[in-house]
Amino acid sequence: MSKKLLSLLMVIVVILVVAGCGSNQTNSSTTDGVATGNAVATNTDSEITSEPIVLKDAKGELKLDKPAQKIVVLEWTFTEDIIALGMQPVGNADNENYKLYVTSEASLDEGVTDVGTRDEPNLETIASLQPDLIIGVSDSHEAIYDQLKGIAPTLLFSLYPPEGEGNHYTQMEEIFRTIAVAVGKTAEGEKVLADLDTHYADAKATLAAAGKEGFNYVLTQAYSYQNAAQLRLFLDNSLAVQTLNRIGLVNDWKSEQFEMWGFSTSTVESLPAVQDSNLIHIVQKDDDIFSNELKDNSVWNGLTFVKEKRIFGLDSATWVFGGPISSKVIVDEVVATLTK
Repeated sequence: MSKKLLSLLMVIVVILVVAGCGSNQTNSSTTDGVATGNAVATNTDSEITSEPIVLKDAKGELKLDKPAQKIVVLEWTFTEDIIALGMQPVGNADNENYKLYVTSEASLDEGVTDVGTRDEPNLETIASLQPDLIIGVSDSHEAIYDQLKGIAPTLLFSLYPPEGEGNHYTQMEEIFRTIAVAVGKTAEGEKVLADLDTHYADAKATLAAAGKEGFNYVLTQAYSYQNAAQLRLFLDNSLAVQTLNRIGLVNDWKSEQFEMWGFSTSTVESLPAVQDSNLIHIVQKDDDIFSNELKDNSVWNGLTFVKEKRIFGLDSATWVFGGPISSKVIVDEVVATLTK
């Protein structure tokens, strides 16, 4: 064999070896979030999969070819879920009021586009964002579902399960897990929930050490309506009460009928029935009914928990209709208020 031919054969062998190594690197799993087969991870923490993602919502099933990255959210609870998973939506409904009512621990980035109100989102604005997923709530967005899914795959969830089908907390967890799958962050979602359980255990221990174990309470979100004091009194199926159950508190407000929303809307005249309990309240700073409408009210001033100053106020931005972040903040606010 001539030297030229031998040299040529050696070059060919080297090329084949290099090509084989490159092929093995392309098909093997990586740890830096690049590629595995046909799937590309969106970041280093996301799960890598080449299989379609099958999601269940109020409409049935929805399939995504890959985890969603550009999400428009039309209900604040789901916006909070996205943020809890370490992301930000590209679009959110009613940014101004979100910032007013939802805890700052679930804050929106300034670059998130406002897509209109939660009840009447702007479809043109949503379409201009070119999302790969829209998340809405069935109560408000069923009527525009076909239009929404014409823009992008759309998930609709119900926040409030019917009687006998769970409570708002179990519903929150189920929806949160579904959203985590949709964005390729199942592991991160499970860690959020596990950390929350640990937080509950720590809070329960703190309350016990302060002599507040098994603390009885009634929780109200209070506001004025037509110059009269209105009280949302939270029931056992609500997210807030279910959250406080997990740190050992005992809710004393009951209703003779099932309330899908998780609260009874009532007036001060209903409070004598629970005056031996403790009142925990949330009011907006510019609508404090306890300093205004009820200040000189004889029924209010005659209540045992008023006379004994067993009234505990939470921060006005304590959001009781949210996700994992809101549940953590509810606990933090209650523990701080009861132990100071």
